[in-house]
Amino acid sequence: MPVTSLTRDAEALTLTVVADFAVSRQRLWDAYVDARQIEKFWGPPTFTRHDAFAGGRSHYAMTGPEGDQHGGYWVWESVDAPRQFVVTDGFADLEGNPVESMPVMRAEFAFDETPTGSRLTVTSTFASAEQLEQVVAMGMEGGLQESMSQIDAVLASFAAGAGTEKQILSDTQVRITRVIHGSVAQVWRAHHDPDLMKRWLLGPDGWTMPVCVVAEKVGDTYIQEWESDDGSQRFGFTGTLIESASPHREVTTEQMIGTDGPQTRNELTLTPSQGGTLLSLVVTYPDAATRDMILATGMTDGMEASYARLESEVLGAS
Repeated sequence: MPVTSLTRDAEALTLTVVADFAVSRQRLWDAYVDARQIEKFWGPPTFTRHDAFAGGRSHYAMTGPEGDQHGGYWVWESVDAPRQFVVTDGFADLEGNPVESMPVMRAEFAFDETPTGSRLTVTSTFASAEQLEQVVAMGMEGGLQESMSQIDAVLASFAAGAGTEKQILSDTQVRITRVIHGSVAQVWRAHHDPDLMKRWLLGPDGWTMPVCVVAEKVGDTYIQEWESDDGSQRFGFTGTLIESASPHREVTTEQMIGTDGPQTRNELTLTPSQGGTLLSLVVTYPDAATRDMILATGMTDGMEASYARLESEVLGAS
């Protein structure tokens, strides 16, 4: 078991766990900032949002043995990759809204190099002795130990950079992920420069992008249209930019041009990781039938073709 100590300090109102791992600090860091990995050991929950940047948020839900669901959230206060991040950690409903009657803690995650790998120190600080005792009574100490004991398996088995991956989160949500071999700034620019987008955002071979209007500020409309090389087919999407935190996160709506539905909500997050930038796109559909219909079009394969083109033709990655 990687846990080397678990200390409760009633005077300082802290609960501290220390664990050692036989991997690099960067590898351990990536396990925490990658939603695909942390949800394999942090509970485990399902993360519908995971922003590893100052000012970002994380939303997750855990399902109990009886099928009951409990939510939680993080507010990312500071990030010093790959050394430390600090979050406000609290309980939430399933939409990510804080449950005001439950304890809120400040959690500091410190990642240090060691002669044999890396050490993680998690210090949770509470507002009162009552809140500390409340979470201890709820089993927080055992939960921390169990989470730490599951990290080694994730570190050993998870292989990042295996192309575009699709994960169904719920009846209405799908997460698409891909490690892009470029910096966050480069990948963000490639998603917001029309000339660059026309070079890579094409899906399978045989298409061009004659129209690319970028939404520059919240409330603006974007337009993207594609045409087959022989001119026989044409389609496009439009939507509104509803949230932006450059260069890490943006949220847009999306609807096919010339139709009355369905509309989706797309949440794009870019996170620095070993090997480049972890791109995560959480798509929310109106219902499961719409989700399955769109996935059946081969959407993931088309996205992989585009991302591979982005690496080779725009970023120059091999």
